[in-house]
Amino acid sequence: MLRKTLCLVFLLSSAATVFSSTLKVTVVDPNGQPVAGAHVTLAEPNTAAVRASQVTAGSGEVSLTDLSGKEYTLQVLAAGFAASSQTVKVAGDGSVKVELKLTAVNQTVMVTATRSPLPLQTTGASTTALDGEQLQAMQPVSAGESLRFVTGAVVSDTGQRGGLTSLFVRGGDSRYNKVIIDDVPVNDPGGTFNFGVVPMAEVDRLEMLRGSQSTLYGSDAMTSVVQLWSNTGSSRTPELTFGADGGNYYTAHGFAALAGAISRFDYDLFADQFNTEGQSVNDEYSNSLQGANLGVVFTPETSFRLRVRHSNARTGVPGEWNFNGNPYLAPDEEQRARNNDLLASGELQTVFSRWQHRFTGYEYNEQRYNIDSTPAGSDCFNFGIRCPFLDQLSLNRAGFDYQGQYLPRTWAHSDFGFEFEDENGFLRENFSGDPVDLGTQVHGLRRNYALYGQQFLSWKRISFVGGLRYVNNESFGEKVVPHAALVITALEGGEMIGATRFRFAYGTGIKAPRFEESFGLGSLADPNPDLKPEENRALEGGLEQDFDSGRYTVSAVYYNNLFTNQITFVTIDPVTFEGKYENLNRALAHGAELELKARPTARLNLSAGYTYTSTQILRSNNCDAFFSATTCPGLPLLRRPKHLGSVLATYTQTRWGGSLGGSFVGRRPDSDFLFCSILGCGVPAQDHTAGYARIDLGGWWRLNHYVTAYANLENALNKHYEDVSGYPAPRINFRAGFRFRIGGD
Repeated sequence: MLRKTLCLVFLLSSAATVFSSTLKVTVVDPNGQPVAGAHVTLAEPNTAAVRASQVTAGSGEVSLTDLSGKEYTLQVLAAGFAASSQTVKVAGDGSVKVELKLTAVNQTVMVTATRSPLPLQTTGASTTALDGEQLQAMQPVSAGESLRFVTGAVVSDTGQRGGLTSLFVRGGDSRYNKVIIDDVPVNDPGGTFNFGVVPMAEVDRLEMLRGSQSTLYGSDAMTSVVQLWSNTGSSRTPELTFGADGGNYYTAHGFAALAGAISRFDYDLFADQFNTEGQSVNDEYSNSLQGANLGVVFTPETSFRLRVRHSNARTGVPGEWNFNGNPYLAPDEEQRARNNDLLASGELQTVFSRWQHRFTGYEYNEQRYNIDSTPAGSDCFNFGIRCPFLDQLSLNRAGFDYQGQYLPRTWAHSDFGFEFEDENGFLRENFSGDPVDLGTQVHGLRRNYALYGQQFLSWKRISFVGGLRYVNNESFGEKVVPHAALVITALEGGEMIGATRFRFAYGTGIKAPRFEESFGLGSLADPNPDLKPEENRALEGGLEQDFDSGRYTVSAVYYNNLFTNQITFVTIDPVTFEGKYENLNRALAHGAELELKARPTARLNLSAGYTYTSTQILRSNNCDAFFSATTCPGLPLLRRPKHLGSVLATYTQTRWGGSLGGSFVGRRPDSDFLFCSILGCGVPAQDHTAGYARIDLGGWWRLNHYVTAYANLENALNKHYEDVSGYPAPRINFRAGFRFRIGGD
């Protein structure tokens, strides 16, 4: 009896082996290059039940096993490409090659909107992306320069290369943007971030999500989320690229990268060096970058990826001196700034049929050093602007993030996760300008925990995304953050006039206090451990219309942001200026975004946008006739223009390509913050910054397989303009050089 049972088991297992099939899927882009990170799913054609799912590595390949011989629906989702879906017949071991297509941007797969790849039109989100080809044509020096031509992005920099560069979106503060680089959150505690010192070398993709999304991303995601990803090696033959360019203002730039994919491994090692002396006194900037993106596939279901980026920037700071072409002050010759940033992330990913698990550990270390060695008593006015001082920050941010996904059907998936983060920082300042002087030092430490969940459903003409986050932050305690988005396809349309979609979204954004707000800052600012998080109640609704089989999409969106519990400084002693921070201020921002996204051909990518923003201070504790007249209730928020426009066109062929970018910024309220009417420092009061139009051009020509020439012209019309009052932006800026390539497929 036992012998018969064993024989039966053997026969059944043999039959299972015979009838079990494996499907090898290779995913490539329109140029035939492998695509890493593509989500490949096999589903039952009638029920949409998921049978198998994998994620491609650097080779662009996955193997789906234990399949029965029948038809399946093969779906491939990869960021930056149109979703691909086809029917495949599995009969024995086989293979299929999927070439992803480029289509209108609104139909392109995005990641930031839901933390999982989905076609943009199903997410109910306002997201814009810049892919590798666009970035290569633009050749931006910093992340701030990349964002100038993105719809709704108000980029505000203090003049020169490497200057403090802030981002304002939908009327929000510059600290209301969550910034993530290679899965590492890089904001200072409380949201501050400088886009001007983030090199763009080997950045393969940038996405910006407009709107509140603290449900998925936690603190700082009040009005936008900006994500950058490094390039993943994919060439079977190792590819070495290197080159150099130069231009006016004694600009010199060199770079090198080695990338490829061997068997189960992929790699990209890179370095970049940029130097310029700038256009005025003490205007030099230097930034050194080194980085790596390494991946390994342990099994068809399990992979690991390590990413590292280190940059070291040195910047001269001439300060506030030239106002709309009038040099009322001399540039500051003694002030210097330095940033030393190191980020690293390790990601372990497992995919088992309907389940996907991603475990990410990360660390971010920032050293910031700003010193003015002006001799004491020399031109010392404006509360320390031309006085000696030292401002130093040492920040370490480490965390762990688990993200899970359950995919029972192709039209439904559940995302859930847990996050832990440790924020540890030291702030030191003195007003002697002596690096040896310890001055005042403040230590801040807080540990944060969060749980989140999100459900995506797509049924016929309706798509829905809804989620909640529970936050436990050592500064402000517990908080529940909701978000919901709905997309309704009112008309499916035809070829010329395509689908008509209505979309609506509601969300809450939160921002934790800055370290100096929670832990104090020397003798001037007392600590306030009882501060609440700043909040944004965000509403938006709009219409999207496709044309010409989806090659063109026009959208109009109305947004309404109510900012509450905004933190402000309250003076306790008017003689010593001692005080503390309180949750007192309140503001409103609402407006509309009009956007055109188009890809008339696979070679031409076009986007254009117009944003109208109206802001108003509803409540403020800082309204003072002399010092803070710009923050009185009823006034608009500073540096938020009512009118903002942008256009970006990129064209790519096999042998050549180019880009045209335009940024159009209207007049906006501003202040010099010099209080010259009181101190008599010779500068007329500045209450606004003039509008401007900036045009950038870029192009490249592949001379042969090994050599490519390229050139870029920034501020091509040679306009004098200022993003911030008193800080003149660079005039016409030209760079040209060669890129060399050895190896590669």
